[in-house]
Amino acid sequence: MGEVIVITSGKGGVGKSSIVLNLGEMLGNMDKKVCLIDMDLGLKNLDYMMGLENRVLYDLKDVMEGHCSLRKAMLQDKYCRNVYLIPACKSVQIHDFSKEQLKLIVEELAGQFDYVFLDAPAGIEKGFACSMYCVDQVIVVTTLDVTALQDADRIIGILMQEGKEEISFLVNRYSPKAIEKKIAIPLEDAKRWLAVEFLGYVFEDEEMRRAGNIGKPAVIKRNQPVYECFMAIAKRLQGEYVNLPKLHKESFLSKLFG
Repeated sequence: MGEVIVITSGKGGVGKSSIVLNLGEMLGNMDKKVCLIDMDLGLKNLDYMMGLENRVLYDLKDVMEGHCSLRKAMLQDKYCRNVYLIPACKSVQIHDFSKEQLKLIVEELAGQFDYVFLDAPAGIEKGFACSMYCVDQVIVVTTLDVTALQDADRIIGILMQEGKEEISFLVNRYSPKAIEKKIAIPLEDAKRWLAVEFLGYVFEDEEMRRAGNIGKPAVIKRNQPVYECFMAIAKRLQGEYVNLPKLHKESFLSKLFG
C-alpha cells in the first residue's frame, strides 16, 4: 500500500498547492507513482497550475456519485508520466460531501500508487475535515511570517486533538536575507514554536511563482536552488536523512555578466 498524506496550511497564500505539485513531480521523477487529489471543494487550483484545465471532463464528485470510473477522472501530468491528478469538484454541496466515500476512493488509490497527496484547503473547512478523516500523516506548510506560524500552530493543535501523530511541517519562501533583516522569524525559533518534525524548506524564488502561472512545475528545471530543496524534501519523506541545500550568494561579477 502506498503512503497517503494530507498537505495543508493554517492560512491561505503560503504556496501550499505549489508545494503539493512540485513535491509530487519530484517523487515522480524518482520513479514513484504519485496521485494528487485537489480537495479545494468548489474551487480549482491544481489543474491550472499543471496546465491541465482544458482536459478536465470528470472530477472527484463525479467519481463519488458513480458518474465515471476512478481511472476516467485521472489526468496524467504533461511532464512526468508517473504523476496523475484528480481535479477538484467544480460545484458541490459541501454538506452532501461524504468523507466515507472519499476514504474508499483514497484507499483504492493507495493500492495503485506509491504516494497519494490530498491538497487540503487552508483552515478547518469541510475539505480539510474530510481529508483528515482519510489519513494519518499530515504535512503543514507555512512561511516564517508570524501570522502564518500562528495559524500553523493552531492547525497542529487541532490535528493533535484529533489523534494525528505523524505531523511534520515545511517552510515555503524561505529567505535567509529576510531573517537577517528581522522581517521573518528565524528558522530555529519556528522549529521550537511548532514542535513537530521539520521536513525542510523551499527558498523564496521567482521561478516558483512563474512556473505556477504558466502551468509548469518549477522542478522541471534542474540545477536550481528550488530543485535542490524539493530533492532533499522528497528524500527525507522517504526516510533518507540528507542535509538541506544552502543558498549561495551571487558574486558581483556573476550578477553583472549573468
